[in-house]
Amino acid sequence: MTGLSLRARICLFFLALVLGGLAFVIVGLWVGYSRAGGDPNGYMIAGLISCFGILGLVAGIGYLFDEHVAKPITKVSADLRTRAHAGVSGSIDHSTLRYLGDLGPAAAAVSEKLSADTVDTAEQIAAETARLSAERAQLTAALSEIPVAVLMLSEDHRIVLYDGQVAAALEPLKPLCLGHSIFEHLDRASIERAADKLSPEGQRTAELTIATTDGAHVFEANLRGLGTGAGYMLTFKTEPDARAERPLVFDFDLANGGERPELAATPLRNLTYVVFDTETTGLLPEKDDVVQIGAVRLVNGRQVEGEVFDTLVDPGRPIPPTSTKVHGISDDMVEGAPCMAEAGARFRQFAKDAILVAHNAPFDMAFMKRDARQASATLDNPVFDTILLSAAVFGAEATHTLDAIAERLEVEIPTELRHTALGDAEATALIFQKMLPVLEARGISTFATALEAMKANSRIVKPVS
Repeated sequence: MTGLSLRARICLFFLALVLGGLAFVIVGLWVGYSRAGGDPNGYMIAGLISCFGILGLVAGIGYLFDEHVAKPITKVSADLRTRAHAGVSGSIDHSTLRYLGDLGPAAAAVSEKLSADTVDTAEQIAAETARLSAERAQLTAALSEIPVAVLMLSEDHRIVLYDGQVAAALEPLKPLCLGHSIFEHLDRASIERAADKLSPEGQRTAELTIATTDGAHVFEANLRGLGTGAGYMLTFKTEPDARAERPLVFDFDLANGGERPELAATPLRNLTYVVFDTETTGLLPEKDDVVQIGAVRLVNGRQVEGEVFDTLVDPGRPIPPTSTKVHGISDDMVEGAPCMAEAGARFRQFAKDAILVAHNAPFDMAFMKRDARQASATLDNPVFDTILLSAAVFGAEATHTLDAIAERLEVEIPTELRHTALGDAEATALIFQKMLPVLEARGISTFATALEAMKANSRIVKPVS
């Protein structure tokens, strides 16, 4: 029983009332008939009238109770959680609480207090964030002037930090992303030979010549150990590229050593996500085609600035005017854009080893998996759907469109970016980030529990746009 929702438990309660009432009517009629020994027709008619009467009465009362008590309680619970954990500051809608007695005003008072505290905390965080951002800007500006290309790797060879010079040198081959293995870009044997020369108490650096995985480029580099459990640094001897952007991208949490938990037990905040969206020629995945893909990466609960996937796609066919009215993409705009085979391959590399997140994920995944099948490739990333996660947070009876969820969580989607792949992907990423603490407050804190919550709601929540 404890695993059921409030509405499900109330439904069972009223069902028990119905069954109990019918049982008593049937027993009473049987006793009366057995003692009177009269015509059974009268007892049958009386029994049917009584049974239907009880059934109708309990169903009517149950419906009113569900609409005016159970649903408002579910809604106010979700509202309080979002205000407590997601930084939402708006007031609670009092009109839905009028049948809850003193619970409504009490919830409103708690909400106002939480909102006031949220505003104070947000102001403090904003001031500190501004200070740290200014310091980071100074640091990255200084580092961008140093004529070297730098990579920091964890002990298991995952990318922890890179600068714009490395990105300019390696990204024409494959997207450079935090958390990816460096061996997707550079020769494993060269790095391992250089690493074997290091020792905790002796040699800390090693020179090496290293090639890209396809052998097309060769670099002279220096490998420096950073200490036990801290990984190592690769410094490339290259000419600085004035066009290099994103001077410094990093997440030092990736450098932490130690055993990592199995995926099922991994906290949601410790996973890597690629939040994506597509725009298409229509709504039929088996017949229509993709015209735009947009995606952003989240690492350890934070969006990685600069790690963005955004491309138009030439569908190889005219784009219907009705579709252009929705997303604004015309035939002229996709002329010269990569075909889906090329764009899909780049996206799969960008999303390698990440959890895919989308709003109404089955729709977008149908297009992406069709492309993967046609390319004889695989796209077997786990998938999270923000519709189903929203149902876990706000209840299945709430509206789960992207705009409705954004409004509840106070995520603003600029009008000009709505129905663009990257704009919707960034909005979905913000929504997902705000959902994480609320999900955790409901006990949905690991990959496995998130899958269970989505599975439970997939049977009762219909896909929406």
